[in-house]
Amino acid sequence: MPVNPELQGRTFPPTEPYLVGREKVREFARAVFATNPINLDPEAARAAGYADVVAPPTFAVVVQEQTLAQLLADPESGIDFSRVVHGDQRFTSTRPIVAGDLLTATLTVASVKSLGGHSMVTAESAITDAVGAHVVTAVSTLVVRGDE
Repeated sequence: MPVNPELQGRTFPPTEPYLVGREKVREFARAVFATNPINLDPEAARAAGYADVVAPPTFAVVVQEQTLAQLLADPESGIDFSRVVHGDQRFTSTRPIVAGDLLTATLTVASVKSLGGHSMVTAESAITDAVGAHVVTAVSTLVVRGDE
């Protein structure tokens, strides 16, 4: 079954809030070889003007994953996860993610395109904080391989 072109423009319900933990930020920072002290040390982060450790910019993908799970689990999408290749990832931030943030994400399917026998699905996840202020938008393009 091909990807459903009617996905384009669809917005999924907001995810459950995600509480950003200090240790999760530190683990992620180590995993991506971030060495800035503000990513690891609360005192360094506070000295730089933040309430707690600051997540590396790509940490937003941890929150975005919840929205992509909604998309991939939707039987009407026509997306067979076994045929998905991650094609592109971008982030547009208003402010850094900091330990203690309570974040919610909402996915909108920006586009569905066919290229030969393959499909490209671009999904935008708008991530907001506890008061509804924008923090970051994570944009992923998924390539869904067609039949061999």
